[in-house]
Amino acid sequence: MAAGATTLLDQAVLNIAVPSMRHSLGATGADVQWIVAGYSLAFGLALVPGGSLGDLHGRKRLFMTGVAVFLLAGVTAATAAGPGTVIGARLVQGAAAGLVNAQVIGTIQDVFHGTTRGRALGLYAVTGGVATALGPPLGGALVAGLGPGAGWRCCLLLSTPCAVLTLTLAARRLPPRRRTARDSRLDILGLSLLCGCTLTLMVPFIRTPDSGGEALLWGTAVCALAVVFAVHQRLRVRRGRLPLVHPALTSSKPYMLGTAVAMAQFGSSLAAFLVLTVFLQDGLGLSALLTAAVTLPGAVGMGVSSAFAWRLVRRIGPRTVTVGLALGIGASLTGAAVALWVPTAVLPMALAGTQLMSGVAGGVTVSPNQARVLEHAPPQAAGVGGGILQMAQRIAAAVCLTAVPAVYLHVASGPPGGSHSRAGYALASCVCATLLAVALPLSLRRGTAPPSRPSAPVPAHRADAIPFSKEAT
Repeated sequence: MAAGATTLLDQAVLNIAVPSMRHSLGATGADVQWIVAGYSLAFGLALVPGGSLGDLHGRKRLFMTGVAVFLLAGVTAATAAGPGTVIGARLVQGAAAGLVNAQVIGTIQDVFHGTTRGRALGLYAVTGGVATALGPPLGGALVAGLGPGAGWRCCLLLSTPCAVLTLTLAARRLPPRRRTARDSRLDILGLSLLCGCTLTLMVPFIRTPDSGGEALLWGTAVCALAVVFAVHQRLRVRRGRLPLVHPALTSSKPYMLGTAVAMAQFGSSLAAFLVLTVFLQDGLGLSALLTAAVTLPGAVGMGVSSAFAWRLVRRIGPRTVTVGLALGIGASLTGAAVALWVPTAVLPMALAGTQLMSGVAGGVTVSPNQARVLEHAPPQAAGVGGGILQMAQRIAAAVCLTAVPAVYLHVASGPPGGSHSRAGYALASCVCATLLAVALPLSLRRGTAPPSRPSAPVPAHRADAIPFSKEAT
């Protein structure tokens, strides 16, 4: 839990400091997108190999190595003199965070079983929510108290004492090295294809194509890499080798639909928050502290609704996720309307109201959806399901954190409070609403499927047919 709080607090704090960091370093919009989205991309791509290495070599050493690298990369980013150094450090930091969280998921799978495992995973999700809620107020206070120049650097250093404490606890409390997989050969080619596909998808959003032909070329490359990746995975299964994505997961329709819902919700929520902070500071000229005050109702709403979401689940079952998505769509569209038509004097207060609604929607959606997805993960791939879900969310976040802010930056221009920035925020909010609208029918389809049967021992001859690591591999 300490590791989850350390790695997730870092990203939440930085989001509020992005405008001041951009002005301090003279960073371009593309630089900012890489600083923010690169962390999530590296995080997601490190989950699968991190889980596999943990299965083969034990988790404690990898966990402590990841936390140490995360700490050093954070110090490097905080003392950087240019945006290039920050981008590189954030990529390394994201990869280290992915390596650490892969061991977190694997350790939970090793130590807990049955209902206690579900509770542990739920606590892990709640810890992330609390860290995300604390990030904006802390970041806003640092930037307001220390000034734009030093404030964003201290935001990046905020996770340093947390990382030191986590290392101390890990050395004393984590179980000793234990190998949990007999065969953990990593699918290097599959991982490379997935990474290439994601990067190819991101680049057009970061660097706008010069022509329609170039955009078509990028799209064709994405499709080609995706097809090659799918074929490669099938060939590995036929040869009895470990695929990057276990076939038992891809054959489970409820699991796949639930993962798609999680991707849409996670990516749209992170992108909406980043666009809001940039709009409030660059578009309306608010301070970092006032910006944090506007976003605080969203964090409070998410915390409170998460606590009561399970009561709603007991009453209406999987439709809870659908209700949460509908609330999220309404919050995004309301935010767009508020940005276009509410007077500037009361606009921050009105946006705080939409943030409260958005936070409630997130709390109703996230934890019930995650529990439902893991419930539908096939018994023979229960451990793999958590890692793939996390990886998919991080890749979605990386893409959305480049695409949605690009929409805002493309439209927004002119002096603070101008109509262009309002129009940019409204359009970006509509994009987020569209992502949630796509997920809405998927949640309805998924809700009609029965959950997987409880895990049962797998016969030895079937368990060995396709070797796979137990955890996030």
